[in-house]
Formats: sequence, C-alpha cells, structure tokens
Amino acid sequence: MAYIFMDESGDLGFNEQKEKTSKNFIIAFLFSQNKNILDKIVKKVFNALPQNIKKKHSGTFHCYKEQPKVRLKLLSLLKDKKDISIMIIRLNKGNVWTDLRQEKSILYNYVVNILLNRVFSKKLIPIKDKIVFIQSQRETNKLLNLNFKQYISQQVKKNHGVELVVEIKRPSEEKALQIVDFVSWGVFRKYEHNDDTYYNIIKDLIRENTSLYE
Repeated sequence: MAYIFMDESGDLGFNEQKEKTSKNFIIAFLFSQNKNILDKIVKKVFNALPQNIKKKHSGTFHCYKEQPKVRLKLLSLLKDKKDISIMIIRLNKGNVWTDLRQEKSILYNYVVNILLNRVFSKKLIPIKDKIVFIQSQRETNKLLNLNFKQYISQQVKKNHGVELVVEIKRPSEEKALQIVDFVSWGVFRKYEHNDDTYYNIIKDLIRENTSLYE
C-alpha cells in the first residue's frame, strides 16, 4: 500500500492589509509505502521530551507551537529514512487571478490537483498498489470536505485511471500528518521568512518544488 499525506502552511487570504496574511501558500505531499516508520518518528520525538514538558503537552505535535530543538529532531529523523519522498507546490498569492481569489475552495482544490497530476505523470509512486491520500483536516464544513474528496478522486480517476482513496483526518488521528505539518511549515519558513534552517534538513527528500503564478 502507498500513502500520500498532505498538509499546508500559510493562508488563502488576499487582504494584504491584514497583519497575518501570508505572501505564500504552501502545500506539501509526503509519500511512503510504510506509515509505521512515520508513526515511530513521532513516538520517538515525543518520548524524548523532558518529563515536565511532556506532562503539559497535548500529545499531538503542531510545528509552529514546538520548540526549535523538537522541530530539528523530528526533521532530522525523517531525513534519514528511506522510502520517503516529498513534493511541494508554492502559490505566489500576489499573482493569483482575481476571479480565483473569490473562490478559495475552488482555488485550493485546483492547486492540490495540479500537484497530484505531477505525482502520477512522473510516476513517483507505484500505481499497482492501493493508494491512500490523507489530507490534514482544514475544514469543519462537511459539504466542502465532501466536495474536495469527490473532486480529487474523480480527477485522478479521469486523468490517470487510478483509484485513489481520499481521507480527511485530524493529526491526532494520524501521526504521519504531524510530520507533513513540520515539512510544510519548514518550507513556508524558507519562502515567507527567508529562513532555510528546516528546509535544508529535508531538501534531499524533495523530489519536486513547483511554484505557481510567479
């Protein structure tokens, strides 16, 4: 079985007057044929936390909340694992077409589908296996989630003849989503804040880093 885990960093807001509106929006895919090795990374990092920190911790890692040494440790463990690869797509929000700015869910689905097309066109994962695509939950709206799942699975079937199982889960339910959260955040830091500390750790795992609307 092959897995694609997905998360994003940044936001899809276009009001540049708002202080927290990002210039970039990052979507990251993490591939593995054995998600157990990803689960073990999360467990190892959590077990290594000092006892006083561990007692206060929720038990689910969120990269932006963690200490730098936790981020460095988790990503360093990831980079040494075989059977792991990463793909990135970066949206330069300043150049996004005006009509798409008003349809954020359509824009989001469109960008995810572009990255999936590149995955299957380049044969980055074995299509003879069952492929499970797991998105980190970003919406609570059931209709938007259903539309996303249907759109992605239908597009992959139509364009590549592949039956893709699409799931939406919380990071607390799927440990591998905590890892791709670290990946997307590390890439975001590079482009949004000119900080490549975390990107440099995982750069050898990145099979492709594509930008849109440059």
